[in-house]
Amino acid sequence: MESGKLRVLALLPLLASLILLYFDIYPQTYRSSCSLIQYRHYWIASKRIVTPTGVISGAVEVKRGRIVSVIEGDEWRPNAESKRVMDYGEAVVMPGLIDVHSHLDDPGRAEWEGFPSGTMAAAAGGITTLIDMPLNSVPSTVSEETLKLKTKAAKGRIFVDVGFWGGLVPDNAVNTETLERLLKAGALGLKSFMVNSGINDFPMTNSSHIKAGLSVLAKYKRPLLVHAEVEQEVENDLDKADSPRSYSTYLKTRPASWEEAAVKELVELAKDTRPGGSADGAHLHVVHLVDARSSLQLIKEARSRGDSITAETCPHYLAFSAEEIPDGDTRFKCAPPIRDSDNRDKLWDALLDGDIDMLSSDHSPSVPQLKLFDEGDFLRAWGGVSSLQFVLPATWSYGRDHNVSLDQIASWWSERPAKLAGQDHKGSIAAGKQADIVVWDPDVEFELDDNHPVYLKHPSVSAYMGSKLAGKVMATFVGGNLVYKEGKHAAMACGALILAATDE
Repeated sequence: MESGKLRVLALLPLLASLILLYFDIYPQTYRSSCSLIQYRHYWIASKRIVTPTGVISGAVEVKRGRIVSVIEGDEWRPNAESKRVMDYGEAVVMPGLIDVHSHLDDPGRAEWEGFPSGTMAAAAGGITTLIDMPLNSVPSTVSEETLKLKTKAAKGRIFVDVGFWGGLVPDNAVNTETLERLLKAGALGLKSFMVNSGINDFPMTNSSHIKAGLSVLAKYKRPLLVHAEVEQEVENDLDKADSPRSYSTYLKTRPASWEEAAVKELVELAKDTRPGGSADGAHLHVVHLVDARSSLQLIKEARSRGDSITAETCPHYLAFSAEEIPDGDTRFKCAPPIRDSDNRDKLWDALLDGDIDMLSSDHSPSVPQLKLFDEGDFLRAWGGVSSLQFVLPATWSYGRDHNVSLDQIASWWSERPAKLAGQDHKGSIAAGKQADIVVWDPDVEFELDDNHPVYLKHPSVSAYMGSKLAGKVMATFVGGNLVYKEGKHAAMACGALILAATDE
């Protein structure tokens, strides 16, 4: 009897290899409701494939969710069965976008946005990985227990891969055990606010909290993302003539000096991240930087001294300017505010020069009622630009005037965000990487009107609705699965949860 069991056990490896061989020989028989294609070994061909070494004409070979080879020219053709080749001609094949700054509000405020709607919108926009922010859901993600609530809410309901930032708040900043448990549970890093977040269970942090957080993060070699505004006394007090329907009124209440004050504190703290410093291994990342003048200069100087600090900005700061925002159009309210056109031009210069490292959406939706459309009150309306599905075409459309290249878009939206989030297996089209790929046509223009398929829960709150953009997303692959193709999603939501590994 015992020898029979041993013979069966000895046959198991052979059986497993035969199963794998079967799927290699007969990939067309593979059926999966996770994907819109019926095989898992295939080729994606195009005359414009964005690789780490440049844009090439050729093909990407995908097998079991990974990129096995990237071949320039036509040498791949003899090895590929024609029925397993998706030839996209002149369309751009690029690494899927990685959005490191998105609020999906699930659980607790799924009526604002939820994992299903948000990740469907992401897939339709070429985003293959989202890192969810710790606030706007209920409760905020500030402990091991609340992170588990997040992962439970996301499991089986996401169409793209989703990871999670934990929150740094005063309570856990002074309780390193709570903070360490949150990081050990898989938070990819931490996020804090230096100003009132507007969420009761996510209070703001000061410099001592941030310093404590960096010390813990150094042990895990993970980043701290910071909303960099510190409230200052407003020089020009509002008077009766300042209408709350005017965007200039809102600008007065949140000047660029708030950003500068916060960044001054951060660059002082960033000294600890230098090699040999008390927070060596940690990293500071300034989210949605808007002030392209003094705040940016402070970050540049800190980096030149060897501090581990980076910054992102968002497409809405590059697309819009304060002068253009109509009275009462609260879709444009966000924090920090969209500033003047001269500042916008300086942001583009900083991005193109490499002084700003990457882009993110800061997708921050709400129910339409909170935008107070009838009143148009910029001072009382909920802030946040809803943008998840539109960030790729927005970057391209507004970037064309600045001669933005495909390589730069891949760097801003894929390569550098992957590094920030610790996702070394993502972010580029190269052998061994996960097959997260977006295919899009930069020449197709479209109107964001009522006839355009939009997968955000509340399209009406987006500042992009009503505009004309270029850059149509044709297909989105996540882990080799074709999850979106020209208006159609895969039948099942099979995105993966991303949790940081730890040896602790």
